Amino acid sequence: MKKIMLLLTALVALSACQAANESDNNIIESLEPAASEAQPDIKIIENLKPFTSKARSNNKIVEIKEKMFIAQTNEIYYNYEDYLGKTIKYEGIFKVEEYGPKTKYYAVIRYGPGCCGTDLNAGFYVKWNKKYPNPNDWVEAVGVLESHIDNAGEYLCLALTSLKVLPKRGAETVFR
Repeated sequence: MKKIMLLLTALVALSACQAANESDNNIIESLEPAASEAQPDIKIIENLKPFTSKARSNNKIVEIKEKMFIAQTNEIYYNYEDYLGKTIKYEGIFKVEEYGPKTKYYAVIRYGPGCCGTDLNAGFYVKWNKKYPNPNDWVEAVGVLESHIDNAGEYLCLALTSLKVLPKRGAETVFR
């Protein structure tokens, strides 16, 4: 259930950004010159490829930075097909979710804004074939993004290649 809530929360945050972008577009349209104003000569560049998420993710490692943590995480969830198989690197809080004695899910997250301070958890579930760190340790996670299916459904997960406990913590709560 928490997996579904994580995805839904990410999508709600993304839709809020979409609404803000639409209002920004209205502002831009109102700043366009009237038809009667003189227009400078504008050279049209043909065959220009748009800057897309696919173009951004062609780097060897996609690093999620602290200042835009929620935005970058939402970008990956929203355009997950562009990121499947890509290596992702980020820092966060190591969490363990237990569902009964035999079912555990591991995640590296940061807290986001909400009415109660930490309603949004941004990050990814992780899987690792080595010993996991302690809950609430600050870690750097590096892994390949995969789509994972189990009894709880389908979700995104990082197959970790590195999981390091760091001595210095970053911002546990992020707003962008």
